[in-house]
Amino acid sequence: MADGAPHGALSAFLGVERSLSGRAWRHRAAEPDVVRGLMQGHGLIEPLARALAARGQDAAGVADFLEPTLRAWFPDPSSFLDMDVAAEAIVDAVVSGASVHVFADYDVDGASSAALLVRWFRAMGADLPIYVPDRLTEGYGPSPRAFDALKARGADLVVTVDCGAAAVTALEHAAEIGLKVVVVDHHLMRATPPALAVVNPNRPACRSGQGNLAAAGVVFVLLAALNREARRRGLFATRPEPDLKQWLDLAALGAICDVTSLTGFNRALAAQGLRVMSGWANPGLKALLAAAGAKPGPAGSNHAGFILGPRINAGGRIGRADLGARLLSTDDPAEAAELAAELHALNLERREVEKQVTDAAVRKVEAAGHHSDDRAVVVVAGDDWHPGVIGIVAGRLRERWRKPVIVVGVDAVNGLGKGSGRSQPGMDLGRVVQAAWDEGVLLAGGGHPMAAGLTVATDRIEELADFLHARLKDRRAEAAALDALEIDALVEPGSVDRAMFDKFQKLTPHGPGNPEPVFAVEGVVAREPAPMGQGHVRCRLTGPDGASVKAVAWRCADLPHGRALLAGQGGLVVAGRLKADDWNGRRGVQFEIEDVADPRAV
Repeated sequence: MADGAPHGALSAFLGVERSLSGRAWRHRAAEPDVVRGLMQGHGLIEPLARALAARGQDAAGVADFLEPTLRAWFPDPSSFLDMDVAAEAIVDAVVSGASVHVFADYDVDGASSAALLVRWFRAMGADLPIYVPDRLTEGYGPSPRAFDALKARGADLVVTVDCGAAAVTALEHAAEIGLKVVVVDHHLMRATPPALAVVNPNRPACRSGQGNLAAAGVVFVLLAALNREARRRGLFATRPEPDLKQWLDLAALGAICDVTSLTGFNRALAAQGLRVMSGWANPGLKALLAAAGAKPGPAGSNHAGFILGPRINAGGRIGRADLGARLLSTDDPAEAAELAAELHALNLERREVEKQVTDAAVRKVEAAGHHSDDRAVVVVAGDDWHPGVIGIVAGRLRERWRKPVIVVGVDAVNGLGKGSGRSQPGMDLGRVVQAAWDEGVLLAGGGHPMAAGLTVATDRIEELADFLHARLKDRRAEAAALDALEIDALVEPGSVDRAMFDKFQKLTPHGPGNPEPVFAVEGVVAREPAPMGQGHVRCRLTGPDGASVKAVAWRCADLPHGRALLAGQGGLVVAGRLKADDWNGRRGVQFEIEDVADPRAV
């Protein structure tokens, strides 16, 4: 099993400076001495040791990385600013019988966060009603209207989860109407809202060091603080203390689906949470797995990110926003089955809506040539494009064209466009969208480096495109360099088997901060190529010695690398990831193609 390029080199991996998708390939950097130490000290094969070293691990710390435990990583809840204040306020409300409501975002992280709190309240013999705003009519996060509604329902205290950190105006209104609010969030903050407590590891003054947590992770730490406060008050003298470990599956779901950096405590949450998920004790998760046609068994990141997550999100995107939180909160198998069936149906509908918008956007952009011209950002707009899917579409198009993309759904009657954008590393989209709002180009806008949302008058969409191009055009060279595909190892098709896959499973769960390993095979022929639905391509990658591995490439049939595969070209260099192939009880492996290079191409 060869290794490719010199360790730590910046030269092109296998000479690939420009693949068929336009990307350079680089060998993921790792220190040779660290690699040797991992091999000698832990008996690891060289590619696995190298992958660990490239992810910042050494012989001293690799054990905690490979077997992350909560005992080793759990932070002191009091290290989070306002955590103790929040715990005291919530336990006060439980003891006094005050009416507490949870206000959750409509995505997976929000649903998981809400369900964690609901389950803790239920264990304490208390009810916790859920309020989730409608994406279309209310938008993201708390609003004065929502707080008025909660006040009218008799709420004394509202706990916002996965939202609220930026809702200064809404929280000022809550204070005016005498509604107490505890904010539990993880998003970046411009100013501290006027709440009873604001628990957010990304709050500037917070010293917890846990800024990579999803909201569900922050809520899980809050549950530990609640248990500690309730224990201090003697509340467990007559009832059992809630066992938080049973709900780790919800914390893992939020961490993985919100694409957070899986390092440190967050990695331990995800790893231990997937182990809990593997028991499928949560009725909602079990029912959703069945609705998707999948069988119970060991859970991995794929279950959370590609089977459960999209279906839970479908409620907030094109259905009833509270479906996901209700599904994850229920203990009734019949209710879980009903909710899961509804979410599965909505996800099928979401896929069709997403495909329609994607196809329309591709036609518009490629007809105008904006995907391949010198524009730093692609901005594409269409009438009545569903706001629940434009973010997904922007992500798909960013992958297709390797440049930032903003997709705008236009409401022609009101003259407004709602947009969602996805970016490339090195091009801070959130910053320039914020600048566009500051300059008056947008009616609303904000985000983070890799994603942003905005509202724009329809007659200013072109002006927005020009503004973003002017602000980001000088970042294109750096972004292109950062977009290089990092390869962990060169392998032979014949060596790609289940044993190799299982060895690399030690690195799971994968996510930002711990990327999934990427492998390359060279000199291969795409045998038996065939198109699949949704523009996918399947084939066998066959090496010079005749050995081969099953392979699939997603959404690429009309792109250069997809066409090369379908043409059955030989002499290709192919990069991708290893995936389990367990169909019909087999224990095989499949090569999931990320990119293709043709050494003969100029």
